[in-house]
This record gives sequence, C-alpha cells and structure tokens, in this order.
Amino acid sequence: MIEAAKIWNEPNNKSHWDIQLDPDWARFAETAIAAGKAIRSAHSSLPRVLGGISPIDPAFINNMQARGVLDHVDAVAVHGFPLDWNLWKIDEWPAKLAEIQALVALPVWVTEVGVSSFGADEVQAWGLRRTTELLNGRTPRVHWYSLYDLPTAWEATTRHKEAEGSSYYRHFHMGLLREDGTPKAAAELFPQYASAIGLCQWFHFEDHRLGEAVRWLRRLGVRHLRTGLSWADSFRPDALAWFDRQMEALAEFDVTVTFCFTPEHRGIAPHHTSPPLDVNEFADFCAGMIARYCARTGVAETRPASMEPTLCAP
Repeated sequence: MIEAAKIWNEPNNKSHWDIQLDPDWARFAETAIAAGKAIRSAHSSLPRVLGGISPIDPAFINNMQARGVLDHVDAVAVHGFPLDWNLWKIDEWPAKLAEIQALVALPVWVTEVGVSSFGADEVQAWGLRRTTELLNGRTPRVHWYSLYDLPTAWEATTRHKEAEGSSYYRHFHMGLLREDGTPKAAAELFPQYASAIGLCQWFHFEDHRLGEAVRWLRRLGVRHLRTGLSWADSFRPDALAWFDRQMEALAEFDVTVTFCFTPEHRGIAPHHTSPPLDVNEFADFCAGMIARYCARTGVAETRPASMEPTLCAP
C-alpha cells in the first residue's frame, strides 16, 4: 500500500539536482509545486513529502518556504549520515531534527539515515542501535538506508566518483545485506527495531534482487518501506510492466514512493539531475503514477493532527 508520495530526492545535493543550472533553486521550487498540485489532484489525501534534504540545511527550507513550496506538501524530510559523510556527530541527531522542526509547522520525516560497514560490520550494528535510540519518538517516520549493498559493478549516484576517495566507496557498504545477499551483523539486530524504523531500498530498472528483497523485508519484520519510481526510467521499453511488477511485489508494505530523475531528453541539460524543461511533464508523471498505483478516490479524508499517513491500496 502506498502511504506517501515523495517529491524528488536530496534536491539540495549537487549529486541529485544540478545546482549550476538552478543556483537559487527557483526551478526546483516550480517543479515541486507543480508536482504537489498534481499529486493532490490525483489523490485527495495522500501525504506529499518534500524530498529529503542532504545536507540538513535550514537555509534551504527557508528558501522553499519563501517560494511557496511548503504550501503544497504535507511533510518535509531530512537525510543524515553522520558516521560517513556529514560533519557532525551521531549524538547531534535530535538537535539537527529540531533545527528543521523549529522552522516549519509540518511534520519532519527522516527518510534516509544509515551507517556503512566500510570500516567494520560492528560499527554499522552500533550505528543502527544508536540511531534508533536517538530518533525514536522524535519523528513520525524513519527509514534506514539500505537493505542491500550497492553492487560493485554499478555506479553510485554522486558527481566525482572515485576522486572522492573513501567517501565514494562507502556508498557500496550501506546495506544490511552484502551484495551476495548474506546478512551483516546489523541485519541480525534489525528485527528488534522494525516497529520503530523502516527501510529504504532503491530498485534499479528490472532489478534482479526484487523477489529476494521482498523475502528479506518479511524476515526482518519491515512494515514501512521507501523506494522510487524514476521519471527517466519511464521512457524505457516496457517501463510500465516493470513498474507494475515492482509495485505489486511491494504491495504488502506501507510504501513511500519517491519520484525523481530527469530523462536526458527532457532536461535543460542531458542528464538525470537536470531541472526539467517543462515542470508540468514531471508533475504529470507523478500524477499518473499515483492514479495507477493508488486506487482510493473520491471525498478527501481528514488526517489527524499527528499526520499518521493515510494509506491507499495499489
């Protein structure tokens, strides 16, 4: 079941949004507003979440608020990786979260948090335990990143690749499971925390891991899952068949679906981080996916003040 629609992923990170083409994020604001309106037109009450920001930057949230973006979403999200990429300590999580909560009247979700096993599996296991302790009860939703390690034959979505040194290679060690599917120490711990923390797992087009991933999600006791549907992938042959297979496989979980990635031929520049030429094309993609996979329609439902997400059946 779909519990929320997320608009883009890390829009304030140059690896996911071309800041050189949109240095003040004015184009992103137009994109997010158009998507927020389109999702609302497709479903009367499904929560819309502003793409998780990384780094956690109050100035970016103030920018979005000034441009009217927060009038068209129901929550904002943050991402944090203090043991791998951020320049702050893990014990600062409550303060980092409170910094954004103080700026907005909306709930603040943590839609990606994680610790790599780059140095040692035990570090990741400790990080899972400590992160859950720090965030439990402070936010409506937390998603651990991720279920699987990124396969070494694939590329991490980042600008400078191997030139980033160990920062780049840490991307390949974020999973509870290794590339071959064997569990790490953190996977053994995760079921203890599954009631408090969900998972994030991106599936590539026609991802061979989908079936086994579902079996692991069940085994780990996962209820809340975050994944993505790529606008860029929607132009591939048989894209809808893959999207249907992915969403059907994940139907038993409460899914936050993230919409992002620009098709090369629909961007201002020919790459997936480019602002779209026409923001309404991205908005139409979002609305179409919600209409296809979220069947509930009709009278809008009233969400309680706690913003417990309204679920819809795919």
